[in-house]
Amino acid sequence: MSTGLGDTQDNMAGETAKPATQAAVIHKGMLLPFILVTACFALWGAANNMTDLLVPAFQKVLSMSQLQSSFIQSAFYGAYFVMALPAAFLIQKYSYKNGVLIGLSIYALGAVLCYPASQAMSFEFFLLAFYVFASGCAILETVAAPYIMSMGPEASGTQRINLAQAFNPIGVLMGVFLGKEVILKGLNDATEAERALMSAQELSAIQSQELGNVVTAYLIVALVAFLLAAIIFFVRFPKGHASDNFGELKAAFNRLKQNKRWKFAVVAQFFYVGCQIGVWTYAIKFIMDNHSAVNNEAQAGEYVFYGLCVYTAFRFICTGLMSIISPSRLLSIMAAIAIALIIVAVFAGGNLGTYALLACFPCMSLMFPTIYGLGLTGVGEDRKLGGSFIIMAILGGAILVPIQGWIIDVTGNVNTSYLLPLTCFAVVLLFSLFSHKSLAENE
Repeated sequence: MSTGLGDTQDNMAGETAKPATQAAVIHKGMLLPFILVTACFALWGAANNMTDLLVPAFQKVLSMSQLQSSFIQSAFYGAYFVMALPAAFLIQKYSYKNGVLIGLSIYALGAVLCYPASQAMSFEFFLLAFYVFASGCAILETVAAPYIMSMGPEASGTQRINLAQAFNPIGVLMGVFLGKEVILKGLNDATEAERALMSAQELSAIQSQELGNVVTAYLIVALVAFLLAAIIFFVRFPKGHASDNFGELKAAFNRLKQNKRWKFAVVAQFFYVGCQIGVWTYAIKFIMDNHSAVNNEAQAGEYVFYGLCVYTAFRFICTGLMSIISPSRLLSIMAAIAIALIIVAVFAGGNLGTYALLACFPCMSLMFPTIYGLGLTGVGEDRKLGGSFIIMAILGGAILVPIQGWIIDVTGNVNTSYLLPLTCFAVVLLFSLFSHKSLAENE
């Protein structure tokens, strides 16, 4: 099967057993497009983690249960499931550049919709805004990931996607910083019991001010998206080096169905995203319930922020390590460490459990892009279609996070709920072992 990338499919098949150190990472003339598209990785990183902090925020503002407030994640990650495949057809019909511009525009529109939602003081309107916002993220991610994969030799594809994803945590930190400084620190100190005793007018005034902080944070990211879209609009993007045509859709899907590693990647990504979002969404509550020195959401947010700083550093560290350790083997190591740390968090709890939970953050730093890259290894011309299904697997965040919230509501114990992410990490470990074995056999 011709891949349109200089027939490097066999090289890519062996990349896990023998890291690509000789191959160039980025094709000549693609550096500026690579930088601009990589900036989009930071934008959806900011979106993901701002949403994580909205769950405890809305729970307090509107006096919701964990399950009710987790519907924010269902709206956000449900959009990925709905929009990923249409986005793949969009770039097939037009171009990568136009796909990026459309994604950025919808991203900014969703962020702006938070303003009328706050004026209406409607949770359902906010869910619509977050759905539109996430639709832009889904288009960006569906477009950007395969475009990055096509910007260099296929043999260095997994390393290249990890390099681009290394900038995603910069957006993560921006999102967490906005979330903790603008949203969480803007929450009124009144407890749920105290709010229940307030007059309707007094409570409405407090809620209006708190939701106004949400709007401020989202208008900032909307402005950044508009500015990036303007720059990309005026920059000439060379044509990609790959002929990533779907060809006949049924034939392409049938080829993918025969690829066991791709199918496992879709499953692994579903569980990984549900795991990652669950770990981050309920980290605030976990820290408040376990750490002896933490009394409110803002203080817990500080711990999350510093944990994500280490997560960001490990994105770059892991990308560098892939020059000497195969991606699948490195994924196995990080998944095994994460499992051990979550066990400590669940069963030890307290301050030790808090630090164990935070220590698992850097273990997740390479997981999403590595699962994506390994899943698309050797699929050649089916990269766009295959990649869109892996992006659709982000649906895991919409399904598993509410389940974790339900566990907290039923048991009253946030520690117990982390048994769900523990199970998800085990699936990632199995995928990494399977990938290492299958790629070694294909050398």
